[in-house]
Amino acid sequence: MQTLNVVLLGYGTVGKGVYNTIHYHQERLKSVLGKKVEIKAVLVKNIEKHKLPDASVILTDRFEDIDHVGKIDVVIDAITGKEPGFHYLKHFIKKGCHIITANKEMFAHHGSELLELANEQGVSIGYEATVGGGIPVIQTLRKLLNVNRIEKIEGILNGTSNFILTTMREEGLSFKQALLLAQRNGYAEADPTNDIEGYDAFYKAAILSQLVFGEQPDWNKTSRKGIAEITIKQIKAYKELGFRFKHVASLEKTAGGVHCSVKPVLVTRAHPLYQVEGVQNAVSIDADIVGNISLLGPGAGMYPTASAIIEDLIHVGTDNQAPRSEAFDGLQEDCEKEAWVLSGQFDRGAFSKEIEVVAILDSDNFIVKAAKKDIQLTGVTYYPLLGEYSEYHRSNKKELPLPVLR
Repeated sequence: MQTLNVVLLGYGTVGKGVYNTIHYHQERLKSVLGKKVEIKAVLVKNIEKHKLPDASVILTDRFEDIDHVGKIDVVIDAITGKEPGFHYLKHFIKKGCHIITANKEMFAHHGSELLELANEQGVSIGYEATVGGGIPVIQTLRKLLNVNRIEKIEGILNGTSNFILTTMREEGLSFKQALLLAQRNGYAEADPTNDIEGYDAFYKAAILSQLVFGEQPDWNKTSRKGIAEITIKQIKAYKELGFRFKHVASLEKTAGGVHCSVKPVLVTRAHPLYQVEGVQNAVSIDADIVGNISLLGPGAGMYPTASAIIEDLIHVGTDNQAPRSEAFDGLQEDCEKEAWVLSGQFDRGAFSKEIEVVAILDSDNFIVKAAKKDIQLTGVTYYPLLGEYSEYHRSNKKELPLPVLR
């Protein structure tokens, strides 16, 4: 039987999950691939901290040692950070190795360059594990793009921020208390900036944009806002109104290019992301033919991420280039009317005629439709609203008059 020779870069949580999955599911992999999968070597940062179950597998902290293990078919990248991963993968692509990576930060920055290089060398890059953990987002989008044009993607792409918002709402904890609990449970790093400020979700959104639209959003023009400023008072108030806070990444192709945002939004019960709780991730995809498809599952962890990597291992050697959604006419971000929840004490005549009040929630909270540029009101808190909101319409109450429009 033929052998698929694999080198594993990194032996942390994800690396161990990959190693164990290959080791303990060898017979299943043989039946699917028709080949034996053999891990030839594992590269680690500190060799003193690790020990492999199989002594015949080379364990090293010297990159140069990997070049002497013989024929390498596939390199699995389970390390973090832009470097040294980018340098390593370029090296192996030039040697004719297929690549599988879970490194979202590196791939968001350098994925286009690596894909181009891989195409030149006739090898493939699998990156299912960079977005959504165990959710098959990449493969689903690739299949959809065969016949569909993707119009919009909305997703909860970071389990840490979703866990924090869920815990604040369900247990009445402050942001700091919920963050501490996330750290104790191993969901958040000692420095949680990437998670709570939206960088992690943005990297994943950039990867999806490259796949679906053939280009990334302008990093300097992306609207990115974290969740640290959300208070327990806001959580409780909007919960009473039937809304939930979610930290949502959104992608849409417009006439001006790819529009991307990562920010806290309010979702209604009708929206697919409303029921996504805890450390789960979810992606809602709008396409022109099939309509809406929602994917939900574990967004991180040892074995969900390992599952995505093994799926790529099975598909290794197949064409890595996906169809791209064609550009279509759209509106610029600041000019397109969206639904918003506005909260605050409104002065008489606070709303301009460009702001359409569609529902009154109570004396201090309104659902409006307006372009973002028209709701820059002093003393008003506003959040985008996702999902159908007709059930929240209570404007027939006489004690809740509409604000006077100018």
